[in-house]
Amino acid sequence: MRKYFGTDGIRGRANGVITPELALKVGQAAGLVFQRGDHRHRVVIGKDTRLSGYMIETALVAGFTSVGMDVLLLGPVPTPAVAMLTRSMRADLGVMISASHNPFEDNGIKLFGPDGFKLNDEVEREIEALIDGDRNKKLAGANDLGRAKRIESVHARYIEFAKRTLPRHVTLDGLRVVVDCANGAGYRVAPETLWELGAEVIAIGTEPDGFNINRAVGSTAPAALVEKVRERRADIGIALDGDADRVLIVDEKGQVVDGDQLMAVVARSWKEDALLAQPGIVATIMSNLGLERFLGGIGLSLARTAVGDRYVLEHMREHGYNLGGEQSGHIIMSDYTTTGDGLVAALQLLSVVQRQNRPVSEVCHCFDPLPQILKNVRYRSGEPLRQDSVVTAIEQARERLGNAGRLVIRPSGTEPVIRVMAEGDDRDLVNEVVDEVVDAVTKAAA
Repeated sequence: MRKYFGTDGIRGRANGVITPELALKVGQAAGLVFQRGDHRHRVVIGKDTRLSGYMIETALVAGFTSVGMDVLLLGPVPTPAVAMLTRSMRADLGVMISASHNPFEDNGIKLFGPDGFKLNDEVEREIEALIDGDRNKKLAGANDLGRAKRIESVHARYIEFAKRTLPRHVTLDGLRVVVDCANGAGYRVAPETLWELGAEVIAIGTEPDGFNINRAVGSTAPAALVEKVRERRADIGIALDGDADRVLIVDEKGQVVDGDQLMAVVARSWKEDALLAQPGIVATIMSNLGLERFLGGIGLSLARTAVGDRYVLEHMREHGYNLGGEQSGHIIMSDYTTTGDGLVAALQLLSVVQRQNRPVSEVCHCFDPLPQILKNVRYRSGEPLRQDSVVTAIEQARERLGNAGRLVIRPSGTEPVIRVMAEGDDRDLVNEVVDEVVDAVTKAAA
């Protein structure tokens, strides 16, 4: 068990869990871990649009410079831009200040190694040991302190990177696109990229004020995008989350398309073009059984991992896959990126739409998802899943589903919530087993 790191960095209430003191310690600890060799070390730091980003950024700068690392400040940019620029700018470490899809009150710290990949558990434990240890004797001398400066060309560099993931001849001419940037990190780069590729762009969620990130906009609240697509009779809607590493699609009819359907579209296209590195893709235990059946029908496999895009990516790297992701819209295309990239994933889908010259509703309907119910139970403390009554309820639910469905129960890695998910061919049965387990967990949590 790790004390600070969850499934996606360190996350919690700003100025409650994520305090300036903690951020300073993280900067010092991570800076010490990634000082390898005798060159001048440096770190790039990006952030989303939360008010607390200023506070955390300043504390991180103090931490990194105090151990002798130079800091390059990127300002508000998508998480995948930080990963890309860590490699591109030959930094020793990359940091993204974001709580992704969480409300503005939360914030977080995501770390990337010099290769642009998120850190593994072993490195995170090493950083945690230094956070709680005595770092004073390891601080830089007065002559060796780091410097900090802001980088101005970040957005242009990321836009060009995103555009180059498409073949040179592909444009978005003739497409009317609504893009919802969640008032988050992609509010500038996403509309500009789509426009430069030739699309007619209608942008919403592009007026961040420090408080409105993910509020009634973005991939976790697609109703605003659905309404705008219908109002403007757009060909497609694209919804990013707060740090733009995930994406959901809305077709021309106003129907929401999740990450499972997106992976199916890209997997089939890449299989036809012989672009898949392995005969299959990687997803998590939350992906719909319908996706697995669809892939099997076209000769592809589905490898499942624990929830979290980092676990998907670790499996991809270990076994040689180049496509994976999550139902929530984290789509990883390792030929282009080292983490989920909502904009790049959307561009890949748009290239399929342009090539097939068919409506998005047809392109993105690869399979009928099995009835899948997900409910959350919030708890304050303790371990509700260890209660005998909950264990019994789970066992009984699995027996009722048998081989005709799946039951997945897990604690969230980012908030005090137990997630209960079931799917199967019989919707009524799925509803019943979820309600029974939720009832047991709720009573145990109380």
